[in-house]
Amino acid sequence: MARPVPYIDPNRPVPKRRPLKAWRHMQNLIADKEDTAQVFHIIQALNGDSARRDLIKFTQSPNYQTLRERKAFLPDILDDHAPLKALPKGTVGRTYVDFMEREGLTAHGLVNESLEQREADQEFDDDLLWYVNRLRDTHDMYHILTGYGRDALGEASLLGFTHSQHGGMGISFIAYMGARQIAKEAPREARVKAALAEGRRNGKKAKRLIELDIESILDRPLDDVRAELNIPKPVIYKETLQVFMEHSQDPLLVAA
Repeated sequence: MARPVPYIDPNRPVPKRRPLKAWRHMQNLIADKEDTAQVFHIIQALNGDSARRDLIKFTQSPNYQTLRERKAFLPDILDDHAPLKALPKGTVGRTYVDFMEREGLTAHGLVNESLEQREADQEFDDDLLWYVNRLRDTHDMYHILTGYGRDALGEASLLGFTHSQHGGMGISFIAYMGARQIAKEAPREARVKAALAEGRRNGKKAKRLIELDIESILDRPLDDVRAELNIPKPVIYKETLQVFMEHSQDPLLVAA
């Protein structure tokens, strides 16, 4: 059976890498780690054609054709909290909604922020836009499936995981620089670089999360889904968080 061919608008240019622009935005992000708009700029400046390559890889997935034809808008599903809160504790959907409400997040919030930063050459209505949006819209679900928190080290480690799954120089650069900044403030015994390396390894070992039918796993036990996807536990990351807490350092404030 022939592999499906994704439609990429022929007028869409291949993004050029702009390392100096990426560096400027990285300095802004270091100055204010909550300024997540800088993340989108860095990715745009460094990722090149990695999303195209990753989309082609996605076409080999058994779920690709179904997901492409459905093109469900995940933020609408994930921001409908009532059905998710009705699920039993320990399921993917219940864990996700508890996490999002605890953190004060919405799936649409990330959408709105990305649209504000998106450049004109990203607005082509094709399968690549759908795929890039899907990568964006599953980010917080990756937190749930991998076990990485929203503290600075958790975000850096999750980006390491994400880079191993999808590539992209921008993602890798943010992960590296994030860990580098955290290490400057960390207690000597905190294994910050090892935690990032663990995230990268875990991403290589796990099945590709982007190929999941997210709607179909919401009512399933999270532990079962993690086992099925071969997602290792973030052991070093958890140990490193414990070191921060033993030194009375709030992991959420490190590298702030």
